[in-house]
Amino acid sequence: MVPNTILYNGKIATNGTPRFVEAVAIEDGKITAIGTDGEVLALQGPSTKLIDLKRHTAIPGLNDSHIHTIRGGLNFNMELRWDGVPSLADALSMLKEQAQRTAPPQWVRVVGGWNEFQFAERRMPTIAEINEAAPEVPVFVLHLYDRAWLNGAALRAVGYTKGNVPSFPAGEVEYDSNGNPTGMIIAKPNANILYSTLAKGPKLSHEDQLNSTRLFMRELNRFGLTSAIDAGGGFQNFPDDYEVINELHKSGDMSLRIAYNLFTQKPKQELSDFQRWTGMVKPGQGDDYFRVNGAGEMLVFSAADFEDFLVERPDVPAVMEGELEAVVRHLAENRWPFRLHATYDETISHALNVYERVNRDVPLEGLHWFFDHCETVSERNLERIKALGGGIAIQNRMAFQGEYFVDRYGKQQAAHTPPIRKMLELGISVGAGTDATRVSSYNPFLSLYWLITGKTVGGLGLYPQENRMSSEEALRLYTIGSSWFSSEDGKKGSIAVGQFADLAVLSADFFTIPEEDIRDLESVLTVTGGKVVYAADNFEPLAPPSLPVSPDWSPVKTYGGYAKNNLYPAAVHARTQQPVAQTAHRHRYVQSDGGVWSLGCDCFAF
Repeated sequence: MVPNTILYNGKIATNGTPRFVEAVAIEDGKITAIGTDGEVLALQGPSTKLIDLKRHTAIPGLNDSHIHTIRGGLNFNMELRWDGVPSLADALSMLKEQAQRTAPPQWVRVVGGWNEFQFAERRMPTIAEINEAAPEVPVFVLHLYDRAWLNGAALRAVGYTKGNVPSFPAGEVEYDSNGNPTGMIIAKPNANILYSTLAKGPKLSHEDQLNSTRLFMRELNRFGLTSAIDAGGGFQNFPDDYEVINELHKSGDMSLRIAYNLFTQKPKQELSDFQRWTGMVKPGQGDDYFRVNGAGEMLVFSAADFEDFLVERPDVPAVMEGELEAVVRHLAENRWPFRLHATYDETISHALNVYERVNRDVPLEGLHWFFDHCETVSERNLERIKALGGGIAIQNRMAFQGEYFVDRYGKQQAAHTPPIRKMLELGISVGAGTDATRVSSYNPFLSLYWLITGKTVGGLGLYPQENRMSSEEALRLYTIGSSWFSSEDGKKGSIAVGQFADLAVLSADFFTIPEEDIRDLESVLTVTGGKVVYAADNFEPLAPPSLPVSPDWSPVKTYGGYAKNNLYPAAVHARTQQPVAQTAHRHRYVQSDGGVWSLGCDCFAF
């Protein structure tokens, strides 16, 4: 068979044997040969397209096993991303500029992907600073899982004014001494108040959502992502909120493979949701680009342990096991894979009690069920997960909340949170991801950096060497490991004959660069199913046609997404109100060896 594409003259990591090859041949979206340049180029025909990798390193396409891709795509063009922005001064300048180009009733939204430890100033914005930057346009700024700020215009837009603030089933509104809402809303005991307030903002039009979703997939391609397992999400209703991605799938405009799980939206009515959905669709329904994966990450609301490390671990209510058992039994009887959000070992213990009871009647073996997160899972529960044939999808949430975790529980407890090495030693299936976009950034190289260095985005070292991964191990978790979680193991994750032709050519050598540089990596050529879906730098002539951003005021049009190589746009830099001496240099790696709140950088003074 004559390949239609050959990539050659590269350092191509296979995730197998041999570890590296020079060339790969592709036909009909799959890999047909690998080997030396001489071996593979000998297969070319007159119509074969040749791509010289110029000795760049290539890896199998990355696969985020827990990301909220579909919801993120619907909103990407509305969001001002602070992901990777190195200082609060720059973040606020971006906010000010974006407010000037956004016309009410539209909002300026900063929804996840950042924390104060990435900023040179090592602090969050104040509500006064947000109001000063944007006095007229509604602004919503979300901080991790714990709080959000609304400026005065946003408070008026949602109707949170003196004497008119609604009561929330979960959450608090902060007031000043005169009884006026200050603009801060606090997640307590869960994030309902944050997400229900965010949901009050206007949505993009259907056409803009199509554009937004395509641009978000392309942004993920920029970081070498070729597959994702969508974890559903709050306020993402099936099937209504899947129309856009369905349309893009039908038109052939997906540049990312997505397997999606269905997330119940109705407390105390979860079973009816799953009974309805198991009658509508089946796991695996779809094709290799877009397919149903199963249920979760929310199976029952009573099992949802809120992951805010600023507060005490929540207790699991007594009704949890009964409610969860009804749902899991129904899913197992219908052979539906399922996933469950579980941060704490106590939650996992209760869930495993349920799974073991169901397993006695309806075997779970082969169902590819799994837990998400598992930061504090115990060795005993790891053994129970292994015995039932389950897996664990881990994410770099500790890279964004590690400082808070250490402050509450101590460095010793943090050292094995989560205990990834023990999971692997026990032979449990483990996949890697981010849990983006509302808390963590979607940049997979931040997660790989966390796996390899054991550090937070703010530079705090969390893990001893024995709980860190080598670059090869981390890559396998993000490729082969994640493929198990969509029951696609053996189909992708390696550069091997017969597997999908999904790969990423990187901006530098992942295997030899200093560990601190890993989080600066990007893809310069991303290929999904043998098709170039992203190209930059020397490979830019191969790039797919550009996509004009809509609507015209979208922050993506000016700033893109993740800050390019940790640099912010020159226009923003030039307009910052800080003296040049305080902002001209970068704080790419602010270390914190002296303690959680220590600075390690003299720039804290400004």
